[in-house]
Amino acid sequence: MSRLDSVIRRLKAQRSCLNFVTEMVKKKEGVILELGLGNGRTYDHIRELLPTHEIYVFEREVNAHHDCIPDDEHLFLGDIKDTIARATTKLGRSAVMLHTDIGTGDLDRNAELARWMSKALEPLLLPGAVVISDSQLSIANSKRIDPPADVPQDRYFIYMIEG
Repeated sequence: MSRLDSVIRRLKAQRSCLNFVTEMVKKKEGVILELGLGNGRTYDHIRELLPTHEIYVFEREVNAHHDCIPDDEHLFLGDIKDTIARATTKLGRSAVMLHTDIGTGDLDRNAELARWMSKALEPLLLPGAVVISDSQLSIANSKRIDPPADVPQDRYFIYMIEG
């Protein structure tokens, strides 16, 4: 598969999962967490899907389209390990949805990051929260949900926090 086809497949899966999860969370109170701003496309899509929810974004260095950058109050800037710790202090267990797309081409590094995130994210997630991830996670008290039918198995991962 060409790199172009691969990115198209990834973006279609991402959009499909976000649209699917929106129905699960749109009437719930809580914040949305977006790990990885990138160009801001996903953040912009989430703003359209869930306009009444506050969205907090985590990014190492902002390089997004100027219309897709959150204000300073909603941006955790820096290394993810530092920003998640700051968010846990600032926000506590308040997230009803979390989307993460911060994987790299390095499979070992991605696996290490997924192990770390599985533990680090848990204190931010409300019971009933939904997590969408480009990496397989192992979050305590979570149940994996099948993605929409148009998303290939193990392309994106969706979890519901129980409790």
